[in-house]
Amino acid sequence: MKRLIIIPLALFMSILTVAAQPKSRVQKDAAGKTDNGTALSERAKSQYTGQMPAPSDVVWKRDIYRILDLTKEANAALYYPVEPLGDRVNLFTLVLRLVVDGKVPAYEYRSDGNELFTEENKYKVKDLLEKFYIYYTENEKDGHITIADADIPSGEVLSYFIKESSYYDQRTATTGTKVTAICPVQHRSGEYGDSDESVTKFPMFWLNYDEVSAYFGMTPVMTSSYNNVSNMSLDDYFVKHQYEGEIYKTANLQNKLLSDEAKGDTALRVARERIEGELRGFEHNLWGTAEPEPEDTTAVESKSFLRRTRTAKATAKNTPQKAQTKPTRTKAPSAKKEKASTKNRSSSSSGSGGLSVRRQKR
Repeated sequence: MKRLIIIPLALFMSILTVAAQPKSRVQKDAAGKTDNGTALSERAKSQYTGQMPAPSDVVWKRDIYRILDLTKEANAALYYPVEPLGDRVNLFTLVLRLVVDGKVPAYEYRSDGNELFTEENKYKVKDLLEKFYIYYTENEKDGHITIADADIPSGEVLSYFIKESSYYDQRTATTGTKVTAICPVQHRSGEYGDSDESVTKFPMFWLNYDEVSAYFGMTPVMTSSYNNVSNMSLDDYFVKHQYEGEIYKTANLQNKLLSDEAKGDTALRVARERIEGELRGFEHNLWGTAEPEPEDTTAVESKSFLRRTRTAKATAKNTPQKAQTKPTRTKAPSAKKEKASTKNRSSSSSGSGGLSVRRQKR
């Protein structure tokens, strides 16, 4: 009889134990094990990424391409550590491992510089590694490819191309900017050392950000030299636009680079500022608070000088003049008064002893 009571009680306790699993354990079981090289499930990807997919039926969209220079302080989080340091890896080490393990595909960088996320444009892992002279070993039994940390050329990847899509969603009446593609750029020095003239840049491959964002969400990065806590993920870094990049192209019908239209450093800088102003101005115009477009600094300075000159002239013209104080002049005595004064002086001095005697009339 006791056995019959204990068996149902044990079954009831086991059911309670399964139901009382913490939420993190349930999420981990749903995501599946990723240590064995298998890719994340779609459910797991939605849990780890902080970036929502951009709507496809928007009424306005502007695509721009930026170059991220990893020598700048704002982008240093993508470059360091050059070699893996504990659980910390830089961006290129992470994405190359993901591509080699077959978790995310790499797409060929086309001659026109545009990304094309199609099956025909996917790289084969061996072709990619051989094209960029990356040493690897292949297991004869299962064909698994491995790359040692020292053979990953992360120190040569000194810049990235990224594509941003700024859009207006009419359904929610909101604007947003989303990173959609990333391309590592390898810098190789020539026979003359590390001078800028001898460095050749090789764009390697495009990555679809939606396909790598979940893995970025699981990778912590240190973004400050003053706070060494890795309190931000790579996905947060891109979603919050913590990077700093200059525009080198915008999506246009002729597929021209910005340098093809703006010749010279000054013209290129003005063109970049104009595009940045257009992106900010669209959102301001949307709510009726238009922002003026940036102008050339030389023109701005000359206009400011003319404005100050005109203001000074107008102020001087409208300000009432103060009455000038003229020096007081003593009028010269008339001839009659001078003659009378002389006569009085002579009569007063005619008495003896110099005393004047006035006779009173009776």
